[in-house]
Amino acid sequence: MSTNQSNITLTGLARRFVDDGLLDEAAAKDAFLQASQNRIPLITYLTQNNLADSSKLAFSAAMEFGVSVLDLDSFLPEMMPEKAVDEKLIRKHNALPLYKRGNRLFIAVSDPTNIQALDEIKFNTGLSTDAVLVDDAKLRGAIDKYLESQDTTMGDLDDADLEGVETEGGEQEDDGAVSATEVDDAPIVKYVNKMLLDAIRGGASDVHFEPYEKTYRVRYRTDGILKEVSRPSIKLAPKISARVKIMAQLDISERRVPQDGRIKMKLSKTKAIDFRVNTLPTLWGEKIVLRILDPSQAKLGIDVLGYEEDQKEMYMTALEQPQGMILVTGPTGSGKTVSLYTGLNILNTHERNISTAEDPAEINLEGINQVNVNTRVGLGFAEALRAFLRQDPDVIMVGEIRDLETANIAIKAAQTGHLVLSTLHTNSAAETLTRMMNMGVPSFNIATSVSLIIAQRLGRRLCSCKQASDIPKDVLLKEGFTQEQIDTASRCSARTAVINAMVDTKAASVYTRWSRSPTSWRT
Repeated sequence: MSTNQSNITLTGLARRFVDDGLLDEAAAKDAFLQASQNRIPLITYLTQNNLADSSKLAFSAAMEFGVSVLDLDSFLPEMMPEKAVDEKLIRKHNALPLYKRGNRLFIAVSDPTNIQALDEIKFNTGLSTDAVLVDDAKLRGAIDKYLESQDTTMGDLDDADLEGVETEGGEQEDDGAVSATEVDDAPIVKYVNKMLLDAIRGGASDVHFEPYEKTYRVRYRTDGILKEVSRPSIKLAPKISARVKIMAQLDISERRVPQDGRIKMKLSKTKAIDFRVNTLPTLWGEKIVLRILDPSQAKLGIDVLGYEEDQKEMYMTALEQPQGMILVTGPTGSGKTVSLYTGLNILNTHERNISTAEDPAEINLEGINQVNVNTRVGLGFAEALRAFLRQDPDVIMVGEIRDLETANIAIKAAQTGHLVLSTLHTNSAAETLTRMMNMGVPSFNIATSVSLIIAQRLGRRLCSCKQASDIPKDVLLKEGFTQEQIDTASRCSARTAVINAMVDTKAASVYTRWSRSPTSWRT
């Protein structure tokens, strides 16, 4: 123990955390000292450095001060007052205005001892302030979302909506092409703009622009289901296609072969969304599909991915290994990339050299060397992997193992002191081994290199027509719920409590049936 630590007497929250078994004495003194030197609350320091679980810290602080903990996940963002507190104060004190009642402003804080925050906000707003205790990790995420929503309003469209979008390229024309001047007309710009912004606001993963003989439609894929959202005139099809292609820096005169491009849309000072664009010549024109790529998804944290505790522990253990191979399998759009990038974000430190080869790179992360493969110039996954091995790597991510050559190089990398992450298209974790053997990979190489295989799917959400419903006790008991869980459900909202109970009991059959049949929740 250092001299500085020996002079520290733990009191208040620090002592409570030690008594509750969240920290040992030495770690608590060191954290208290570092937090004081950095002038940040002790809880924030512990959470940011992963020294203790943020939810346990919140409950421990609540017991110390005799207050309740508010779950921000259950709080409606619409209740938050707009621009009630200056952004600098929110960032400085890690405090979020929750709601206002008369002359009283309720502030979410993770440290109940942060009286200075309440005093400064009270002085700045002229309102009486009351503290509401919340989880520190959830608070920081909620603050980012709140400030982003205050920074931009996606519902109001004007000519400056795409100010941050790259629109260069595609100026060559042929006799039948739509001119760039035409597609810069205000109505076309605003229409395409509205479709993209509405897709982001609605949480869509893909946008489909589809021409047919006599009709044209736009569809969004939301929660795995395609839904039609617009039917513009078929006469606008060439202009819409040309407008999107110009934004993606594609050749608007080339309509005979597929093209790939990218759009970067700046929503605010702190948030930008990327679109991966692909065009496909069809019988009646070009179908264009945009995949929405949100970089913030990679920073959601492993707790948001939906893993059970034992699954999360296995993933974290595999990530801590200095070598080996982690494979994520599942159908297109099942979130494999998000799972891999969540792992990469955990590994992304100053001590590691991380390189990725993707087709194309979907999520941009600072500190990671990302390479887009380009088979037309001879840069495939295998070539990129060979180059990585000469770049002194610690961690390598391969977008997909498609052939024997890529598989062999990836396995050799995993066997020679590198951690390799990749994806495969198989229906289950067990079939991944069979798939690799069918590729021609020797079984002994698979056994000595593969550390973990994750097979994942997207769980269907209930649709917007869902309503709370009283479910008879005998039905719940028949499906495997305990009497204790049913009693808990009776004290909470039916929907939230039942879903939580489903997760606790792993009643997958009930969850699957109800989630696929939203009418089961109707009263």
